[in-house]
Amino acid sequence: MTMKPRRHARCLTLEVLYEVDLAQHNPYEVLQYRLERQIEEEEPLDKSVTEFTRELLQGVQANRENMDRLIVRYAPEWPLDQISVIDRNILRIAIFEIIFDDSTPIKVAINEAVELAKSYGSDSAPRFVNGVLGTLTETVESLRAELMGQEPVPTPVPEPPIEVEGD
Repeated sequence: MTMKPRRHARCLTLEVLYEVDLAQHNPYEVLQYRLERQIEEEEPLDKSVTEFTRELLQGVQANRENMDRLIVRYAPEWPLDQISVIDRNILRIAIFEIIFDDSTPIKVAINEAVELAKSYGSDSAPRFVNGVLGTLTETVESLRAELMGQEPVPTPVPEPPIEVEGD
């Protein structure tokens, strides 16, 4: 069974970020190498896979510092360097999709992150990833405003009903 293009892109992005975190290699060189190997060994990837992979990789790299601060804020029991490399990068990809990229619905981004955690992480990874992202998404609009320099859209507060004295 073939993988859907966007899921395939997330997997490839995770693999690149993993190598970058562990070996400090240039992310774009790692991606280029992986794409070339794909052509040599199997079949070239669909254009939509390579485009979305590049978009995710660029987005995570550009916003990494802010995303790491969010991970620390929403997983306070876990210092960033104690979170596994896989879990940390799954969270980065998902946070990029949730906060900075509006092309993926929030629930889809969380579900995809949990699926990556099931495939690549430890037994506890899916629950951890789901918990961090679930908590983070409770304040997604204010986080977007904080990180993207926009004013949050105020949540309308319903007016209390007007009490009318009896006739």
